[in-house]
Order: sequence, then structure tokens, then C-alpha cells
Amino acid sequence: MDLVTIAIVSFLAAGLTLFSGFGLGTILLPAFAIFFSVEIAIALTAIVHLLNNLFKLQLFWKNIDSKVLMKFGVPAIIASYFGAVLMVNLSGLKPIYAYSIGGNNFEILPIKVVIGILLNLFALAEILPSIKALSFNKKYLPLGGILSGFFGGLSGHQGALRAAFLLRAGMTKEGFIATGVAVACLIDTIRLFKYGTASLADSISSNYIILVTAIMAAFAGSFFGARLVKKVTINSFQITVAIMLFIFANLMIAGIL
Repeated sequence: MDLVTIAIVSFLAAGLTLFSGFGLGTILLPAFAIFFSVEIAIALTAIVHLLNNLFKLQLFWKNIDSKVLMKFGVPAIIASYFGAVLMVNLSGLKPIYAYSIGGNNFEILPIKVVIGILLNLFALAEILPSIKALSFNKKYLPLGGILSGFFGGLSGHQGALRAAFLLRAGMTKEGFIATGVAVACLIDTIRLFKYGTASLADSISSNYIILVTAIMAAFAGSFFGARLVKKVTINSFQITVAIMLFIFANLMIAGIL
């Protein structure tokens, strides 16, 4: 029954990205966190995100802007490692607080607090027009790489920041897509390498059947969803998803999830 539930949730979560405007990682992370610890959910999301972007990369790799990739991608790679180190260190910290409600015990964990706060912030950024419209001069590309890489390594939330800094880099639409995907692949590779050197590797390998099921279901959701509708953002639906993310994030912070 767990496999069926995970498959359904992963399928629906991936399909939601086509309607809500949220990135695949933003929606899949909470979905996976229902079944796994936060650190495993982050690693699993990184695997799906990397595989999905590798597929995109083979379609657009010829359009990669090498100059932008160097200015933005190199700082992003370095920063992503430190973000991943922080995630691994947070996962090993003891609970901040423990409490009981109705005979049920709950713990507030540092890693859940940090990821919950980030989910709140990035969900908010996706629905506020003033934030979504932000863009930065190309002279700030190295800074953008550092910020995008660090948060990408920590929780996987890199898309919004990456887009804000790459939009005014003077690239074509194809170059913007290709360079962004290339950077995402590099960040995912670095953080998975760091996650894999920690005890997370054992946890992932011991749950490989569940993980493969989740990955295949997520790809199926994206595949069939893409054939039903064009990728558009429905504002009311986007707000609904954002509210769900807010609820999930704060339940995570409180230690209930």
C-alpha cells in the first residue's frame, strides 16, 4: 500500500508543476517528505531533478552560453557544496524542543525548521508579482551564482534565484534555458556527491524500491501532464498550491510532520 500511495502522490505532485508554475523540486520535496525523513526527501528530490534536467540538457546543450556559465556556474558549484555540507550537518543535530499533544510526541528538529522556513519564503516568492519580476544586472552574476548554488545545495531551491540573475545576462531564450539547466545539473551533481558521502547513502540504498517507484511515478506525471495541457500558470490554482506549501512548511517547523 505504501508503494501505491507514494506512486500516486509523486505522480500528482509532478503533474502539478504544469499548472501551478512551481518548480518540480519545490512540489516534490514536500510530497517525498511525507514518506521519508527531510534529508532523504531532499536527496530523492535531487535525483529526480537531476535526471529531469539531464534530459532537457541533451535537447539544448548547444545553446549554452559559456561565458555566463563560467561567471555564474563556477560560483554556484562552489557554493552548492557548502550548502550541502550545511544540510548534512543540520540533519545530525538533536531536537531543539520536544512536546506532547493528546498523547502524541513531537520534536522540533533544526533541519525541519530551516527547510520549513525556506519553503515558506520560496513559495511566497512564486506568488508575489513584485518578487517574481525581480531581475539583476549581469555584473551581479557571480553573486547570483553564490546565492543560487548555496540554497540549491541546502534544500534544492535554486530556480527562482537563478532566473532572477540570468534574465538580464543578454542571452537568447534558448541560451537562457540551456545555461540555466546546465547550472542546475552541476548543482544537483555536487550536492548529491556530498549527500552520498554521508550516511544518507545507506538510507537511500535501503529504500531503493520505494525510491525508484517515486522517481518513475514523478516522470510519468510530468509525461502525461505535458500531453494534456500546455504549461500555463492558473493564478487561483497557483495560490491554492502555495497555501498547501505554507501549511506543510509550518507543520514541518512545528515537528508535526
